[in-house]
Amino acid sequence: MKKVLLLAVLVSGLAFGQTKKLTSSDVHWWGYKIAKTEASSHDGTVNVKSGNLVLKNGAVIGGDFVLDMTSINATDLSGEYQGKLNGHLKNGDFFEVEKFPTATYKITSVKKNSNKDYNFVVNGNLTVKGKTNPVSFPAKITAANGVVTLESDKFSFDRQKFDVAYKSTMQDVLVKDDVDLKVKISVK
Repeated sequence: MKKVLLLAVLVSGLAFGQTKKLTSSDVHWWGYKIAKTEASSHDGTVNVKSGNLVLKNGAVIGGDFVLDMTSINATDLSGEYQGKLNGHLKNGDFFEVEKFPTATYKITSVKKNSNKDYNFVVNGNLTVKGKTNPVSFPAKITAANGVVTLESDKFSFDRQKFDVAYKSTMQDVLVKDDVDLKVKISVK
């Protein structure tokens, strides 16, 4: 009986994939004013709270990661201005982190891509402020010494689809809808 149970566990692992836990991460964001240029932007980081990738036959087939929105931090500013922008991003004007402390990305599929630098397209669902929308991005997936790394190219999502809107009437016109992200997660 024990042999049958062990065999069933092994077969189910092969059929559904193997889950690898997050060991390191780096998420960088960019937000833009009217003109989408480096000179009219703010950028920063957000921490990954948890995550995993699901592998089958050595290939990534799924996974998810949870962003700690309370950690959102503008790195292009310092001192008083950094504190003001961080507070602004965390309050009801944008991410409402007291009510929505996390955002999640759940991978639904990974497809080969013809781009030699970012050889895969990751498809999934991004959930921010309780709203879920599909978001895809090009990614480079590598494996070395038992560590699998998924690194995206810079990609955009429309913040308005997630109700991340500047609550002041005229101010939302001054902020571009696109938010750019670059994500790197490693699992073992």
